[in-house]
Amino acid sequence: MNSATVRNLLVRGMLAGLAAGVLALVVAYFLGEPSVDSAIGLEEAHAHTHEHGHEVELVSRSLQSTAGLATGVLVYGVSFGGIAALAYCFALGRVGRFGPRATALLLSGTALLAVYVVPFLKYPANPPAVGDADTIGKRTALYFLMMVLSVLLAVGAVILGKRLAPTLGTWYATVTAVAAFAVVIGLAYQFLPVVNEVPGGFPATLLWRFRLSALAIQTVLWGGFGLVFGELAERMLNPRPAGAPSGRSVPAAN
Repeated sequence: MNSATVRNLLVRGMLAGLAAGVLALVVAYFLGEPSVDSAIGLEEAHAHTHEHGHEVELVSRSLQSTAGLATGVLVYGVSFGGIAALAYCFALGRVGRFGPRATALLLSGTALLAVYVVPFLKYPANPPAVGDADTIGKRTALYFLMMVLSVLLAVGAVILGKRLAPTLGTWYATVTAVAAFAVVIGLAYQFLPVVNEVPGGFPATLLWRFRLSALAIQTVLWGGFGLVFGELAERMLNPRPAGAPSGRSVPAAN
């Protein structure tokens, strides 16, 4: 793959990330923000009960939930879209006999699992009012450790599957690689520290809704990227000849 192709795929990846970011923004605003507002309300009520005085709000909540949310999600979408496009350039043709669309969906699904779902199951997202400010550094370090470990193990599982394929066949090699990944991740879950700072009395329904919305946002983001980027990559790498019909060609009559 020459540099011009990589550059074109990088641009398309960033555009696909932007499009996926727009979809995720809609989900975040309508599904995630109500849970955030409810959690902030609980946090403020608890603060007023135990403290006298009022902290100055540097950034209004309305600005955070609109312009701030849009900026964060869209910038994240464009950034991860570019990184994913570079990973796609490396993966295309190396992970099996998959076309551009299938490779994009496989890459986005694997990235969703390794980058977000696996760390999320060990250290799930928490809304405002949950978590000790003194342990935020420790919690952040543990989350990123889990994420890096998950990504490295996912790469290792792909390599293991490819090396076993000539001996075991594609199906059994894939099953073995996935099982190995699951076993090592299970051991990591067991030995890494547990973080549980949900205060007593915090509504379980609100906590569940917030975590579900966080998972939905990431699923829409990665899924949308896979679909959009896969289509863009397919059109670029396998362009349809001008005038070619979209369906099956019909032989011309003699």
